[in-house]
Amino acid sequence: MAGAVHDTGGTNSNSCRKYTEENEFINEDVQPSKMNVVDIIESNLDPIVGYAQEPLLPLADACLPLTDILYNLSFYVQMALDKTPDEPPDQLTVDESAAIRLYTIEWEEPHRSLYSMLNYTLKMASRENLRPYFRYLKLFLTALVKLPCVPPLTVWRGVKLDLSAEFPPGTLVTWWAFSSCTTEMTVLENNMYLGTMGARTLFSVEAINGRMVRAHSHFITEDEVLLLPGTHMVVQSQLSPAPDLYIIHLKQIIPKEMLLEPPFEDARLYPKIQ
Repeated sequence: MAGAVHDTGGTNSNSCRKYTEENEFINEDVQPSKMNVVDIIESNLDPIVGYAQEPLLPLADACLPLTDILYNLSFYVQMALDKTPDEPPDQLTVDESAAIRLYTIEWEEPHRSLYSMLNYTLKMASRENLRPYFRYLKLFLTALVKLPCVPPLTVWRGVKLDLSAEFPPGTLVTWWAFSSCTTEMTVLENNMYLGTMGARTLFSVEAINGRMVRAHSHFITEDEVLLLPGTHMVVQSQLSPAPDLYIIHLKQIIPKEMLLEPPFEDARLYPKIQ
């Protein structure tokens, strides 16, 4: 049996992973370094394709190929379904909304959560490793693209490293994983995230197609904006407003080539150009 079901009423240590990149980008058996973070951020990986041809299945069925990958998965799938209302917001089905909720749930320690394993796999060089996730991705991305794009706004994400030398203005950056961001920079100063001491790099992202997932999240008090895999950006500028604190300003752009296959025909990854 899985252990504690985490509180959904506010920010706690179980949700502190979301807006910081270090744990997601670095192999847990390797000491942190600049290069193993930056290589994964900027890798020229193959586009994420093939999953859209999968059938749109109920959440439990979509997760079956992951049973041997994720600890006690059926428990967390049922938790997500049990906590999803019969009529979810945004005209999503119960299974679509629960797919988002499942992504936000933290597994009992020391086991890795779905979001952790999925994002780790999205950043691997071989797309073949992503195949067991295809059916879940079909449901999850179908749900996400049905949510309205948030109006263009600045969102924040951080890492407990000094990456300023790796991101000169004009550098093109692609984030291949789902990226949870916060709308409030001050959130990252909380000790559960980056804190206020030591080397820290904040990414200030001018996002154009983020999705606000609060209405479908396990953490209902957080204004979490989720950026899709293949988010393509250019470094606009950087500054250091305090010792050991570096802010890198990124502007999202629509890539010239497809980096993420839309989950269904006529699905819009980006807002309509006015």
